[in-house]
Amino acid sequence: MNREAIVEAVTREVLAALSARHDVCDTGDKVRQVVANGADRVAFHGEAAEVPLDMARYIDHTLLKPDATAAEIDQLCREAEQYHFASVCINPTWVKRAADNLRGTSVPVCSVIGFPLGATTPEIKAMETRRALRDGAREVDMVLNIGALKSGDYALVRSDIEKVVDAAHDGSALCKVILETALLTDEEKVIASSLAKQARADFVKTSTGFGPGGATIYDVALMRETVGPEMGVKASGGVRTADDAEGMIAAGATRIGASAGIEIVGGKDGGSGERY
Repeated sequence: MNREAIVEAVTREVLAALSARHDVCDTGDKVRQVVANGADRVAFHGEAAEVPLDMARYIDHTLLKPDATAAEIDQLCREAEQYHFASVCINPTWVKRAADNLRGTSVPVCSVIGFPLGATTPEIKAMETRRALRDGAREVDMVLNIGALKSGDYALVRSDIEKVVDAAHDGSALCKVILETALLTDEEKVIASSLAKQARADFVKTSTGFGPGGATIYDVALMRETVGPEMGVKASGGVRTADDAEGMIAAGATRIGASAGIEIVGGKDGGSGERY
């Protein structure tokens, strides 16, 4: 499919998903107005409409810093089992160790693909995905090709996502697509979210935690408005407190990526303790 056809397909899907039937700018204006009128909560009538009492089941307990040690990965897994987090999210080199640690528990291993820049080729991302699954991952968070998106090469962006989604789904794993929203315009956020939906990804995700900014209530609401009620939305980057997490969930997030998971479920301020 050529670029014009891709753009037309994206536009049709975005417009069909928006109740107001306006363009991307109107969508951003609508969400921005809602956020401005109720700064810390945005109404969403879907899976995340009610903030859960069991916050831990929404949190991917995360440790992605480059100097993470084996002992720290082991501790992360012990914490995830103790608090019943949704997953542990770690770099690919640690997947087998984490899977061994968590064998026999209900906590799956999530790993990152093309992380943190998203600039590797689709074939390498797919290979990385298959290796992570062989090592024991059951979820992957891939970074889309940000430069291709900003260049308007939507065919490449969708192919990039599709190859990882196909590899993940072949192994019965979930695939989340990281947009790195702080680098994108509102229009690019909507187009990226729609392309991820077209490519059959399971989630769209705000941020790597290594970019110039993290999750915002506005971006979560905009992404939710674009993908509709059925697809997952993961808020990640800078979510440090229970109030932060509750605000993201109220805006439409169905998963939270955080290295301050224990502070969040304990109702404490994560402060500077985040361990990305």
